[in-house]
Amino acid sequence: MREPAEEGTARTGLSRRALLGVFGAGAATAAGIGAAGVALAREAGEAPAGDRRFDFFGAHQAGITTPMQNNLYFAAVDVTTDSREDLIDLLRQWTEAAAAMTQGREIDALGALGGSYDAAPEDTGEALGLPASGLTVTIGFGPTLFGDQRGRDRFGIAADRPPGLRELPHFPSDMTDPAISGGDLCIQTCADDAQVAVHAVRNLIRIGFGRTTVRWSQAGFGKSSVTSPDDATPRNLFGFKDGTANITGDPADTDRFLWVAPTDDPAWMAGGTYLAVRKIRMTIETWDRTSLREQEAVFGRSKREGSPLSGGGEFDTPDFTMAGSDGQPLIAADSHMALAHPSANDGQRILRRAYNYTDGSDGLGRLDAGLFFLAFQRDLDKQFIPLQMRLSKSDLMNEYVRYLSSSVFAVPPGVQPGGYWGQSLFDL
Repeated sequence: MREPAEEGTARTGLSRRALLGVFGAGAATAAGIGAAGVALAREAGEAPAGDRRFDFFGAHQAGITTPMQNNLYFAAVDVTTDSREDLIDLLRQWTEAAAAMTQGREIDALGALGGSYDAAPEDTGEALGLPASGLTVTIGFGPTLFGDQRGRDRFGIAADRPPGLRELPHFPSDMTDPAISGGDLCIQTCADDAQVAVHAVRNLIRIGFGRTTVRWSQAGFGKSSVTSPDDATPRNLFGFKDGTANITGDPADTDRFLWVAPTDDPAWMAGGTYLAVRKIRMTIETWDRTSLREQEAVFGRSKREGSPLSGGGEFDTPDFTMAGSDGQPLIAADSHMALAHPSANDGQRILRRAYNYTDGSDGLGRLDAGLFFLAFQRDLDKQFIPLQMRLSKSDLMNEYVRYLSSSVFAVPPGVQPGGYWGQSLFDL
């Protein structure tokens, strides 16, 4: 890889739109872009109207509490090198490339068209002409990065593995496939444009060639959660609003339930968080033949407003004791809402960043679709694991879903200019 793009504001690098403008004006030759052309493009590198850009640098990684974009591309990779120096170099290069792409720039100054005509381009180029599109790039470290399946401490970090970072337990309803679970590292990209999200992962994978291999990946569409209090709760592929009681962007909530505190163990994770990933297939055809009464009973909510079946609006506190004319609770004790509500989980809450997915149809012609569930939290043992164990044992929804994958990652804190992802771990 050539020298990385200069970090900082959007004007310090070559914007993708500006680059196309240079070529359209005939200012570049087939052999590459001349210095004058590059200068002109940089001068023209203004963000187009309507282009969202989120800060890359900060105390926390972007792509967690960031207002959700409509498209997701997620990849888990395994590290094939045993060299600590190679791993750190990879993380540095990824950080520099991600910082550029999130601001609408190519991954380095030469990009897709500015290098040697006889060499492979540095940037794959499918995002040329597209704005930053609200791109965020978030990475995480899997348990196997700290010690592989043979127990080897390849990178000298085993002693610094967070105590709560271990493979998720087998939950009673799990039908998980190891081929789409786990991974040494994960990359989550979210963007307003699906091609921009894919472009970011593709280029990080390309940078990692010879040091990483892709273990599995998943595309998502149509956000199925909110991370901003001002956004309306979207519907999942069952047509329901879900996750209403989870946290959004309130700092009091994120400090309590999301971000690892400096007093937590280990201290290098301060400002980071933990990510649980579950691919949940929905048996769409079965659900679509189910009565509205049964559907609402499964969720414990109305389909129209998302309100609790005990009454009120979507965000009103449910009354789990209110009985109907038959003397039974209006919200069944084994409904999804009753089991997932914070009142049933010692007050614990999580931050959901879930997306819908479809992988086409299966061999029987059934829609292969569902929810790609991403849950961020401060403590897996207190939050996601007991919650999922309760749901997996008793949730009425289990008749209509299949848990296909299970992964967990430590998401390190954010990056400061000049730093790199995971620096607080490797500088110990």
